[in-house]
Amino acid sequence: MPQDAQAASAFPSSRPLVLGITGASGLIYAVRAIKHLLTAGYPIDLVASKAVYMVWQAEEQVRLPGDLDQQALFWRERAGVPTAGTLRCHTWSNVGASIASGSFKTLGMVIMPCSMSTVGKLAAGLSSDLLERAADVQLKEGKPLVLVPRETPLSLIHLRNLTTLAEAGAKIVPAIPAWYHQPQTIDDLVDFVVARALDQLDIDCVQLNRWKGHGQETQVNG
Repeated sequence: MPQDAQAASAFPSSRPLVLGITGASGLIYAVRAIKHLLTAGYPIDLVASKAVYMVWQAEEQVRLPGDLDQQALFWRERAGVPTAGTLRCHTWSNVGASIASGSFKTLGMVIMPCSMSTVGKLAAGLSSDLLERAADVQLKEGKPLVLVPRETPLSLIHLRNLTTLAEAGAKIVPAIPAWYHQPQTIDDLVDFVVARALDQLDIDCVQLNRWKGHGQETQVNG
């Protein structure tokens, strides 16, 4: 790679990453993604589905603000990143937002965590809210769409819907952590999934002990 290209690749793009957050359990995945992306200077356009408000209350006993400015502060507080990066929140019902258009340039979209309800609607081509419309835009424009489903067990319907989306170009990164990186905390487990999801967009902003091989390699002479 030329030196100028290497230098350019060291800096985050000015294009935002669209982060969709649905009502699946595991909102900590979204919080950790926000933390790492903002810390690294990546701009985020965030849209939380209607169900997130209920799930956050159930998992954290805290109310997610409806006011968008307050919501941005809320996510920053949870992520522990008060000022770095750019975070813009959108209302789930605002289908006229920038991220609803294919002419709006982005790095792609990650839905994390992704509910099976959202998976089903996306597989059927339905866009009943901004999150679904933004994801549909990524597919129709041939842009990266990464889904981090958090459900178990998966029914045949779930599997078929995920297959449909994979065939349409989406990347499926289940919320399944690994153990070879010697995790010590819950955050370590969560960060592995976040890192692998962002890998699909060639974003490397999560400190991760990546696999480097194991054991003595055998030299073959011949």
